[in-house]
Amino acid sequence: MPIPSALVTRFFQLLVNRQFTEAERELERLKQKMQKTEWNRGYFGALYGMFLSRKANGDSYALFSTMDLNDKPALNIYRREFLEHVRNKQHGDFDRGYFSAWADCMRVLSRITVPNNVAAPSPKGSAPQEENPEPGSPDDQASIEDFLKDETD
Repeated sequence: MPIPSALVTRFFQLLVNRQFTEAERELERLKQKMQKTEWNRGYFGALYGMFLSRKANGDSYALFSTMDLNDKPALNIYRREFLEHVRNKQHGDFDRGYFSAWADCMRVLSRITVPNNVAAPSPKGSAPQEENPEPGSPDDQASIEDFLKDETD
């Protein structure tokens, strides 16, 4: 049974919008639906790491804290790099699953607009950011259908 892409897409949307309770529920649903394979263990490990990293709020070594989630060209470059690792037969199944999760994440992020107030945590003492629409509003998120149409990109 393949990993349900609708659940994965929903997880990424919740994660970037910092809706951690719901993201954790989606992560648990994904875990229940995954078969016990090395590839899936790597994939889930990446998802769980993304969750912990995003929730930790500003670890300077974490990829999420160093990237602009609205820089579409950069996200596509990251995605291509992750896909190169997925295709590399020198990597084991666990590693290819791990990189596949990151490639999927970059695919989803490149198709949505992340409000500035949730794109990256602001350092302590910095000026407050300008108000943006409520995260998760219909104007902020793409629909699940947008991601299911063309998963081969």
